[in-house]
Amino acid sequence: MKAMTIREYGDPDVLKLEELPLPDPAPGEVRVQVHAVSINPVDHKVRQTGFFNYTNFPVILGWDISGMIDALGEGVTEFQVGDEVYGMIRFPQEGRAYAEYVTAPVADLARKPSNLSHTEAAAMTLAALTAHQAFERMELQVGQTILIHAGAGGVGHFAVQLAKARGARVIATASNHNRDFVLGLGADEVLDYRAQPFEEQVSAVDAVLDTVGGETLSRSFAVIKPGGWLVSIAGQPSAHQAQERDVNVERILVYPSQAHLDILSGLAEAGQLKAHVSQTFDLEQVAQAHQAQQTQRTVGKIVLTVV
Repeated sequence: MKAMTIREYGDPDVLKLEELPLPDPAPGEVRVQVHAVSINPVDHKVRQTGFFNYTNFPVILGWDISGMIDALGEGVTEFQVGDEVYGMIRFPQEGRAYAEYVTAPVADLARKPSNLSHTEAAAMTLAALTAHQAFERMELQVGQTILIHAGAGGVGHFAVQLAKARGARVIATASNHNRDFVLGLGADEVLDYRAQPFEEQVSAVDAVLDTVGGETLSRSFAVIKPGGWLVSIAGQPSAHQAQERDVNVERILVYPSQAHLDILSGLAEAGQLKAHVSQTFDLEQVAQAHQAQQTQRTVGKIVLTVV
């Protein structure tokens, strides 16, 4: 099978096309013929810096897949050969998704929503799971107000939709260029963070989802009401600021969950959740896809098409 591998960490040109043996599924796993792979900021962080310290080269990056099962491991009864599935595989362990075939634990997969293409389903994995798990942690409820940073981004555009599906009032930050896109996702209000600091435009929200980190994370404390929540996926919130402001805080790392994928599937099939794919690349063009992702200007998601 064809796979895009790295044998050292570095710039996008370390990604090389190789011919590798087909992997065999272990007990409790299936083998998936990959149709599409979504990429995320963490992909280029691993490629560039060895973020998760994988040492068994050649490393195959990627976790988000959609495709068709073509082999079953011992003991697998949940799926059959020919089933269309999607999921986030083994994160944060090596996913090995930049390939024509990949093995995956059954628990990391769910049936692909019937109304989504493989490209859309692959996009709706790590990023949508991250937003869903953030809202689970803060127990976002009907009638609460949440500020979502970078509402046009990969996690952000799913977060806007998922927060609306929970019945929350959604305020999102975005550039003026992406205002209409974010409003179209269901946001009640969009703040142009370039025109005026967001903390001068909003106050007393119940929760903040930080996808940016740095100063954005630190400044977010000022807009949360006492007893509210700040969940970040991009940095560790200050314990001192949390205590001073009486705010609950947590940094989260997304984890695979078939049950959570099933929730996302239900929302997608009900028309309440949709992936926005801004660019697609062939598997062999993954270096260009990484370069596009690293601009940090992506609206929605970038996806690799394999079959």
